[in-house]
Amino acid sequence: MAGSGNDKIPTPHSKILILGATGGTGRLIVKEALARGYDVSVLVRSAEKGRDLGGVKLVIGDARDETVMREALRGRDAVVSALGTPASPFREVTLLSSATRRLVDAMKSEGVTRLVAITGMGAGNSVGHGGFLFDTLIFPLLLRHVYADKNRQEAIIKESGLDWVLVRPTILNNKPGRGTVRALDDLSGFHGGNIAREDVARFVVDQVEGEAWLRRSPLITW
Repeated sequence: MAGSGNDKIPTPHSKILILGATGGTGRLIVKEALARGYDVSVLVRSAEKGRDLGGVKLVIGDARDETVMREALRGRDAVVSALGTPASPFREVTLLSSATRRLVDAMKSEGVTRLVAITGMGAGNSVGHGGFLFDTLIFPLLLRHVYADKNRQEAIIKESGLDWVLVRPTILNNKPGRGTVRALDDLSGFHGGNIAREDVARFVVDQVEGEAWLRRSPLITW
């Protein structure tokens, strides 16, 4: 299935919280959301990390702290999670699942129901669809611990009862966006792909209002 799922006009006054806003994709999500007229808050670990994010409300703290998360969520209408973690060849990774567990609990407490979260190609039933190099070398040697935690993260979200969309980008690049993506949930015959962070950002912000991919896990690629 192709297209972005942008089937509703964004509400200019909607208030969203963005997690992972200082990462490569997160910064573009912030830029895209502001350009569409959203009121944006971001949760960052320190004021220094967020000092160059103009036009947003900064909330300082650890995403694994539910008290901090509830403060960040207060008055928000939706959440975008672009949380990421570096490759970890040897050590178990728990950041994504622990932060997401705090997030889900806090969203329920604050009455926020829409959650759009980026995981990645290799999570859930997209495992084994990354192409030869990704599936046989990169994934098992560098990313298996990261993706074990992404799978825990996805399970927490799917079991949350929230209005969620899980976005699984293929390999990210920093090329200019094309303005369109392929969004797939049938991966038969699909092996490998790449996509610009710019296009991921557009697709993710589409899902804040869109219904086409609600409670689904599209893989997005060029």
